[in-house]
Amino acid sequence: MRNLLAISETRARAETIFDGLDVSETTRKDYSARVGLFLSYVQANGFNQQSYFSFKRHLQTQTRYTVSTKNKYLATARVFLKELNRRGILPIDITHNVKQFRQSKRHKKEGLTDREVQLISVKLKFLAPTLRNTRLRALFALLAFQGLRQIEVVRLDVTDIDFNRKIAYVHGKGTDDKEPVYLAPATVKALKEYLRVHKLKRGALFRSLGNRKSERISTMTIKRDMGDLFYELGIEKTVHGFRHFYVTELLKSMDVRDVRKFSRHRSLEMLMVYDDEVNVERKAHHVFKAMERFAY
Repeated sequence: MRNLLAISETRARAETIFDGLDVSETTRKDYSARVGLFLSYVQANGFNQQSYFSFKRHLQTQTRYTVSTKNKYLATARVFLKELNRRGILPIDITHNVKQFRQSKRHKKEGLTDREVQLISVKLKFLAPTLRNTRLRALFALLAFQGLRQIEVVRLDVTDIDFNRKIAYVHGKGTDDKEPVYLAPATVKALKEYLRVHKLKRGALFRSLGNRKSERISTMTIKRDMGDLFYELGIEKTVHGFRHFYVTELLKSMDVRDVRKFSRHRSLEMLMVYDDEVNVERKAHHVFKAMERFAY
């Protein structure tokens, strides 16, 4: 048990535990960023066989965190402790029989609406074709018209874009190889303009516009640039709202199994949640009409 306290002295030491995990670099960074809360709790309260369960109770009292965020912190601590047990640093698995917090499977963050996406599209249409604006238009096309995840956009290389076949080869979530994604005409147009203005032939598709122009952009760059645009237009949503918009729009005219193919969504169950939301919205006006005669 003392070994845990030694590891807990600094977050840097704890991060070495995650280096041995067979997970993506993004997941590893998430674990490293979140493990600090558990380490601080252990340093302040000591460590024993009930520490993981006590940490859960501590999270339960934290009103500044959503249930989803609490589960992420709890999951990080679980992975950390299980890896210590696997390596023989901890003699027992103290996470056994401790459950995650219960939460609804419905999306907590509201997606972008048709009107909001139209507002963004019109705004981008009339911007001057500068380096930043052409990149912003290309990012918008991939997020809104293709439903790509931010990390998928970041991973794209110039050579992943095949204009002859109008396909992008995307390194998807939880996959080791690249998947073909058919590009909409508006996306092809935005990418061609972007590559022409930036004069790119190889390497990362989206790069920094600062002093490190050769470096691939991060998801934080996408959040910042799109966030500035959202703020200017009075849109209080997150960039993930594009993916919610994309899936919701497809479900209005396509079968859920076809939508799964185009969205490359692994969970059919979650798509059914989207589908339920669309159906409820579509049928709401029938309910309102049925209640009209009782209104005063």
